[in-house]
Amino acid sequence: MARDTWATRIGFILAAVGSAVGLGNIWRFPWLTAANGGGAFLIVYLVVIFVVGVPGLLAALVIGRRANRNPIDAFRTLSNGSRAWPLLGVLFLVTTVVLLSFYSVVGGWTLNYIVASFTGAYGGDPGTYYEAINFGTTALLYQALFLLLTAIIVGLGVRRGIEMGTKVMMPALIVLLVAISIWAAIQPGAIEGYVYYFTFDPATVVANLPSILPAAVGQAAFTLSVGNGAMITYASYIGEDHSLPVDGSAIAVLNTLIGVLAGLVVFPLLFVFTGGPGSGGPGTVFVSLAAGFAALPYGNLLGVAFYAVIALAALSSSISMLEIPVSYLIDEYDVGRRTVTFGLLVLVLVTGATNSLNGELFTFASGPLVSMLMTAGFIGLLLFAGWVLRSEAIAEFTLGAGPVADVVAKLWLALVSVALPLFLGYSLLQSILGVVGVSVGWTVTISVTLVLGILCFGFLYRQHPDTVLNPTSTPEKPNDD
Repeated sequence: MARDTWATRIGFILAAVGSAVGLGNIWRFPWLTAANGGGAFLIVYLVVIFVVGVPGLLAALVIGRRANRNPIDAFRTLSNGSRAWPLLGVLFLVTTVVLLSFYSVVGGWTLNYIVASFTGAYGGDPGTYYEAINFGTTALLYQALFLLLTAIIVGLGVRRGIEMGTKVMMPALIVLLVAISIWAAIQPGAIEGYVYYFTFDPATVVANLPSILPAAVGQAAFTLSVGNGAMITYASYIGEDHSLPVDGSAIAVLNTLIGVLAGLVVFPLLFVFTGGPGSGGPGTVFVSLAAGFAALPYGNLLGVAFYAVIALAALSSSISMLEIPVSYLIDEYDVGRRTVTFGLLVLVLVTGATNSLNGELFTFASGPLVSMLMTAGFIGLLLFAGWVLRSEAIAEFTLGAGPVADVVAKLWLALVSVALPLFLGYSLLQSILGVVGVSVGWTVTISVTLVLGILCFGFLYRQHPDTVLNPTSTPEKPNDD
């Protein structure tokens, strides 16, 4: 069965940006920012995005286009039939199921709130309304509707479904965000929101770095879709005439701008309506902002527009998540796209029901669990590009990118081989220690990270000495058969 491809370059970029933006920027980012000190978290997050996220995104694009396969087959093919590396692809599939299981719950909330904004259902007491619909039978029904919309788009294919859908959804999302941000800017009290959002306090960062850094890294992996194989899957559909550095940078910049724009909507409105961001939490934009919309003369219309933005963002990301297992089953078993898409819809609905019916499991899955899974996948992605592919990675990085890419590629390879895996390893270790409730000093954590890193690098060198010692030797690119 012939693989789908993107019809246009802009179609790929918009689809990738849609995957990256999603709920990560408009729902998860505000409550993580509120829970981690406002501007302190924003600065750390922006640094992580461009220093760590962009090189990681390029690694995913390199692997995807080089293999022209789904994540599991990509790691198997590019590692010359290794039994171990495809397990990284399996981790991506597991992470995707976890993501979709809680993501579709929030997607269902957005659909519910669009309807509730029309009817004024949450107007009396938004807090009570949210507690009534966030988990339980109502949440499950809206989750099923959200997953059905996702499956319909994915079932139509890469060009007629994903590409066409994101070409409509992304411009609509940006227009709505800009319009609401302009309206928010002229409201009394909005300035306090901007001050909170953009004020950087170095002392806060230093004092809370062990908690801020893992959250920022997890959010970067989450929002750029580099820790679950989505970008590998999307890149497997692009041609060799694309410049991966240009496309990757465009995706990261657009994603970050939309994320910052979302903050320019959420934080001013939080201060206008409630006087502050509170302590954060998954319900931030569904309680605090709903209360404000309910108090305005035409707040129902603004509420519809705002929750439509979140719904579009959620849908643009959920289709990229579902496409990961869909592409694997199509590549591996040559089954029809629609058959496998709706079969997976049933599977994800079953696993997702555990999140829509259990608030504690949802909170754990949407917070520390997904951050740890995506960070672990991110580390594996970098190690594969830097130690297994190496010369192939440079060849793919520079393909169609012009002469400047030859110089940039060497710096990029050094980052993804050693520096970034060590940085992410430290962050992952901090996350694990936080979950198990163990507190140790920075010196101990850094020392353990370095020891584990040296052991890992030594093992990879022993397994792949030729790729390390002969970085200019470029094997032939695998064919599509």
